[in-house]
Amino acid sequence: MYLCTKIQESQQDMDEKKSLTVKDWANEDKPREKMLNQGAKQLTNAELIAILLRSGLVGKSVLDVAKEILQSADNSLSTLSRMDYKQLRSIKGLGDAKATTLMAALELGWRLQSEINTDRQLHLPDSTAMFNYMLPTFASLDHEEFWAIYLNLKHKVIERQRISIGGQTDTSVDLRILFRGALECKATLLAVAHNHPAGTLSPSSLDKKLTHQINEAGKLLGVKLVDHIIIGIGPHGRPDYYSFNDNGLV
Repeated sequence: MYLCTKIQESQQDMDEKKSLTVKDWANEDKPREKMLNQGAKQLTNAELIAILLRSGLVGKSVLDVAKEILQSADNSLSTLSRMDYKQLRSIKGLGDAKATTLMAALELGWRLQSEINTDRQLHLPDSTAMFNYMLPTFASLDHEEFWAIYLNLKHKVIERQRISIGGQTDTSVDLRILFRGALECKATLLAVAHNHPAGTLSPSSLDKKLTHQINEAGKLLGVKLVDHIIIGIGPHGRPDYYSFNDNGLV
């Protein structure tokens, strides 16, 4: 009997805690106060999103809503960043203001990463550096794009250029436009990259054929193709890439 009473009291305590709003939490547990006292890096992704949302729903704290938003994106910020307005609005608790605020914050994150890459990743010696350099460009796209990165002999970026915009499964590439850019900026090395919005990293037969054509055309023009990378989602659910050079196809 005593044990049953204790269990009932414990359950009652838990129910009471669940019913508390964020305002009722201890200061060290409140996302905003935690950020001010400990710094933004100490907050979880859910806590950061909760700060953006500002308020929850009846019977559900803002942190609970934030956790559900992350769960809808497989707890991946990169997946969340690719969700469009309609997908975000379909999540219970996200109205117009909250959805657009979240979209704006995620886009700023990608733009910041792009600026950092521009400042620090101008030297692209390998496929990993190219992936980090181009990821912010492809991260939130729902269609294919094909880009060229023009390099000097030291693998430093001279310029980059979007060559084409396609649909969800392919994009056409005009070799004349691709190599005109290389000749105009006097590039000696060339890297190309495109994305697979569907997520798969495996190159298609058309991808392989195009890479071969670029490689052969580059030999004639004195512009060496150093790599072709495909950016998509890896088996772990995070952004990843496939490198033609790493796989011996360039």
